[in-house]
Amino acid sequence: MRLAVFASGRGSNFQSLLNAKQAGNLPKAEFVLLVSDNPQARALEIARQNGIAARHFVFRGYADRAAYERAILEGLREREVEGICLAGYMRLLGETLLEAYRNRILNIHPALLPSFPGTHGQRDALEYGVKVSGCTVHFVDAGVDTGPIIAQRAVEVRDDDTEETLAARILEQEHQAYPEAVDLFTRGRLRIEGRRVRALD
Repeated sequence: MRLAVFASGRGSNFQSLLNAKQAGNLPKAEFVLLVSDNPQARALEIARQNGIAARHFVFRGYADRAAYERAILEGLREREVEGICLAGYMRLLGETLLEAYRNRILNIHPALLPSFPGTHGQRDALEYGVKVSGCTVHFVDAGVDTGPIIAQRAVEVRDDDTEETLAARILEQEHQAYPEAVDLFTRGRLRIEGRRVRALD
């Protein structure tokens, strides 16, 4: 399956997917494009270093979100992209991309959804006082981190945790959970049944 990765920052989850591919753990995945909304994103350089096409689309250069996403969609079609992996992409997707790739967009979120959606999952979990947090891989829908859940990994919240220490331990689990979920997706082993996602044998 030809995949695009969307990233806004350092690209650590993008790198973890590439590492899994190089280790032979993503036999059906082919990463063909990196898309970013940030021209300074480290993820763009990771793509170039690995021979993967890299493009950035700056929102302020377009009339509205639909026009912005049409430009991205054109780039995806040029590369014959079949699925999308969001990896620290900080923009909500709109109807244009969601319709074109319905049930073919995955995201990794640093909290145990449906708790603590949005951009500060680790901080929100810590401030709430939960004893367990973690990460969630899910399909993307029109809501904020509301799509059907594919996989989750739990991480203990320690009494002396800061946002940074908790985020670092969650990130370790993200780097395991995301490649495993992408592998199931690219091998056609995921079935969405209402809000549930089943992994087929």
